[in-house]
Amino acid sequence: MTDLILEFYSEEIPAGMQAPAAADLQKKVADFLKSNGIEDVTLETFCAPQRLALLGRNLPVELAEQREEKKGPRVDAPEKAIEGFLKTNGLTSTDGLSVREDPKGSFYILEELIPSRNFSAALEDFVPELVRGFNWPKSMRWGDSTLRWVRPLRALLCMFNGKVLSCAVDSIEAGSTTFGHRFMAPDALKIDKADDYLSKLEQAYVIADKAKREAVILEKAEGLATAEDLVLLDDAGLLAEVAGLVEWPVPLMGRIDDAFMDVPEEVLVSVMRTHQKYLALRDKTGQLAPRFITIANIETADNGAKIIEGNERVLRARLSDARFFWDEDRKIDLSARKPDLDKVTFHAKLGTVSDKTDRIEKLVAYLADIESDLCFEDLPQNASSEVTNQAAALCKADLVTGMVYEFPELQGIMGGYYATAAGEAADVADALTQHYLPQGPSDEIPATLYGRIVALADKIDTLTGFFGMAAKPTGSRDPFALRRAALGVLRIIDEGNLDLSIDALLADATALHKSAGHRVDAHNKDVAAHHADLPEFILDRLRVSLRESGIKHDVVAAVLAMAPEGAVGNVRLWRRLATALDSFLSSDDGRLLAGGWRRVSSLLAAEEKKTTNLSLQVDEDLFVDQTETDLYKALQLLPNSGGQDEQTILSAMQGLASLSGPIDRFFDAVVVNADEDTVRSNRLALLAAVRAKMLIIADFRQLEG
Repeated sequence: MTDLILEFYSEEIPAGMQAPAAADLQKKVADFLKSNGIEDVTLETFCAPQRLALLGRNLPVELAEQREEKKGPRVDAPEKAIEGFLKTNGLTSTDGLSVREDPKGSFYILEELIPSRNFSAALEDFVPELVRGFNWPKSMRWGDSTLRWVRPLRALLCMFNGKVLSCAVDSIEAGSTTFGHRFMAPDALKIDKADDYLSKLEQAYVIADKAKREAVILEKAEGLATAEDLVLLDDAGLLAEVAGLVEWPVPLMGRIDDAFMDVPEEVLVSVMRTHQKYLALRDKTGQLAPRFITIANIETADNGAKIIEGNERVLRARLSDARFFWDEDRKIDLSARKPDLDKVTFHAKLGTVSDKTDRIEKLVAYLADIESDLCFEDLPQNASSEVTNQAAALCKADLVTGMVYEFPELQGIMGGYYATAAGEAADVADALTQHYLPQGPSDEIPATLYGRIVALADKIDTLTGFFGMAAKPTGSRDPFALRRAALGVLRIIDEGNLDLSIDALLADATALHKSAGHRVDAHNKDVAAHHADLPEFILDRLRVSLRESGIKHDVVAAVLAMAPEGAVGNVRLWRRLATALDSFLSSDDGRLLAGGWRRVSSLLAAEEKKTTNLSLQVDEDLFVDQTETDLYKALQLLPNSGGQDEQTILSAMQGLASLSGPIDRFFDAVVVNADEDTVRSNRLALLAAVRAKMLIIADFRQLEG
């Protein structure tokens, strides 16, 4: 057994592409090995700005003889189909084929013997295919090369069993050399074996392991912070990104001029994080410290003094811009900026941002009509309406400020600051800050009820607008982030404990778009004609969310099958019911009931194939065994119709628990197909009643196994 070394050395690979590329490389090599009958191997991948690498261990030198089978068409398939299969495989007749029976019929089988061969020969064929077929999100060609790669490819390190593989891509020949740090160790570096790869690179000032680079950055940055009695701001995303920008990380601490420290903290952090990739720090009181940490890619004789000086100068220029916008923007009240929203297009088919704001105001007014259901009762009279109306009116006004124009990631946040500066109520400012939340699955929902209401209205308007113009997500494409918006709606309602009808809200929002005359230009159809898929789209996001929370997929299907056709229904109910049902079915009683359900449904299905006149009337006087009576009494504990209140759900779950034992004892004690027709029909009616009652709670037909 021996080792494999693959390294693709190139110009700088974008940080965000490195980890996915490493995972893709591992999968492609693993699939290749599996196709050659090799599965019990260790594969390690590494990524850095200038290299993508893989080490494989315990690989065989020789590939064993393999027998491969290809399934052909059915024996009775049309002649053309059989001829096509023969031609594809270089055959002229079916004489060399065997025939195999399976439940679907008799099929031709081609058996091929692949003789043993040297594994290095297989690798020499595979590596060029791997390079040419590698899937980068974006790739390029350079010079007169026909190869496409993320950045110009400079070298191939390809070794197996201590020898260089005989292969090439374009004019790049496989070799045993790579290169160390571009400035600190630029000479060619010879690699002899897999065990030396990482250590030799580190000697040449390259840490190829991304996880190790992250650990080095974190350890050294925390050391710098501790020395100044500061605390590093937790930012795993930024840490991962900067680890993808350097091969030899050298954290350095710089200073922020005191003149900028009265600018809002979010502005300072955004400028450092988004634009400069600097790590921010806090003091022991939790305040943002006038310090930053930059990650250099080189060690210098002056211990980074010149690098720090240069980064301080760059940051000073960016913060000067932010300082200017902060001062200038506050000279104009946020409310006075609303007319400027008429000049900003939200979408060509959906009007301006001003139009969107008007729709949000109307949706917020709709929500205010049901304010008692949203827990407004503790607020002063009319306070809720005043706050929400003002927040809705101003929610997009900061888009026309200089700060947000320059730093778009600060929208909403700056609205809160500018509202406070203009003397708006604190609740209004908080709602403006929060109404974009949640933007991702890890974000918190708006902390205040006002923020939740405005956020709901904003996201619902977006969903109905884009669905109305037939701009639905397809496959992995979601240019308008509608999946994220739908998940945000669900989380706000669920986690925010808002008992409201999302269907009524969708209908209201749809009506607003329709009244505005928004149409799909190709066929000039009304907006409303394209909303049929929106409830199912939202339910699909709920399915994903429930499954990600650990609820089994068939339980999710059983619960969501109860949603009204063409509607979303009660979002909080579906989660509570799915959670309760999943927990119950994991218990002994639940597993017993699931087994009973399968017996009930299969028996009734068989009977219904014989007759369509299965009685649904149960006559207690025809009970012969006590288990029949017990089952009938347990059945009375289940609801007669579906309900969407929590008490109904709890009662239904308790009823299910009490039903499992009686069903099991019923089947143990009696024969459903009794000799006496009246007894037999009555027992079938009892089982039909069991089925009907259980289907009120959830669609048990969706359960697997």
